[in-house]
Amino acid sequence: MGTTSAHRQPLRTPAFTAFAAFTALAPLAALAFLAWAGAARADVLPDNRADIFYSRYSGGGMDITGESVLVREKFSDTFAVEANYFVDKVSGASVDVLSQASVIKDERIQKSVTLTYVHDKTTYTVSYTESRERDYISYTPHFALSQDMFGDLTTVTLGYSRTRDTVGENNGTADVPIIEWLGHAESISYDLGISQVITRNLIGGLTYEVITDDGYLANPYRLARYLDPLSGKGYSTESQVYPDTRTSTSVEGRAKYYLPYRAAASVSYRYFRDTWGVIGNTTELDYTQPIANVWILEGRLRFYSQGHARFYSDLFPYADSQNFYARDQDLAAQKNTTIGGKVTYAFLPDGWKVFKRGTATLDVSRIDFKYSDFRDIRDYGVPQYAPGEEPLYSFNAMIYQIYLSMFF
Repeated sequence: MGTTSAHRQPLRTPAFTAFAAFTALAPLAALAFLAWAGAARADVLPDNRADIFYSRYSGGGMDITGESVLVREKFSDTFAVEANYFVDKVSGASVDVLSQASVIKDERIQKSVTLTYVHDKTTYTVSYTESRERDYISYTPHFALSQDMFGDLTTVTLGYSRTRDTVGENNGTADVPIIEWLGHAESISYDLGISQVITRNLIGGLTYEVITDDGYLANPYRLARYLDPLSGKGYSTESQVYPDTRTSTSVEGRAKYYLPYRAAASVSYRYFRDTWGVIGNTTELDYTQPIANVWILEGRLRFYSQGHARFYSDLFPYADSQNFYARDQDLAAQKNTTIGGKVTYAFLPDGWKVFKRGTATLDVSRIDFKYSDFRDIRDYGVPQYAPGEEPLYSFNAMIYQIYLSMFF
């Protein structure tokens, strides 16, 4: 296969989320701290704002840049509209695609609009997201309801999303694409969350999510391999075969404690499992330190581990050896560690023209990936490794994010 476009099917493994999280609506991540800290005041709409955003991911043979614009406008004390436009560009190839002498080059455009309405102690949110690549089209409507109760000390949130995907494969080149549409997939997500003010300094929360996937769930740009003594390499490759359905569940608990010197420390744990046999565990520690009402310094440390899917193998004994088979690195057993820091500078403290204030943010993260049963099968020269004896694959990735926020 020659030069192909990117296929980034939204596999629901937390590892895939760690790999590509920055391609989502990254400016919204900056709101997570304020949104959770203000959970007991969910009946108050946040200020109008406009964001511009740039990100860069480099690691594992992939280079991805992202650019985004986000605008939120309140039309009254109870109704707000938010719009986001995001473009990311991908070049390079992950190690399992590189082993097939294929290179990725593609662009994704994502648009979304969100409507928020507040009535008494209830907040209603409706959003619609459209994402397009040359070989992948996705549509996602989302609805959420948030209810404050018990003197605004408790907030309960319900969410529902339904994603429809059209999946294709580029059998041409990046410059002259020939797209073959392979099928459709549908994903339905349900989530239930609760946030509780426990003491004046401590907030706790719990989220439960269920996702069901149905349809074409495989990645057409990745191949399984099997032992073949007639091949010069000792193995041959074949197309992957995935189940047509998948159900995943996750439970996340988190706590944030506000320290006496205006800092905050938080901890979270997430457990994930699905019907493909993948089990994941994520633990994250965060620390936030404001300085002189102008700077905010944040640090985070994240540990993640997962087991492999039941139908995954780095090397199968022969072709068509079982009903389902895959050699996708996102389904392999692995561990990764993320360390990151963020600096936010608040400028225009007295405002300027229509703007009340502004912030500039730099966020840098490093992720170290280590695989337990996924091997690096790129050509190492002579003598080559015997099939199944290649070194286990590992790599590190750097993520840089810069965004400017103006409030009005």
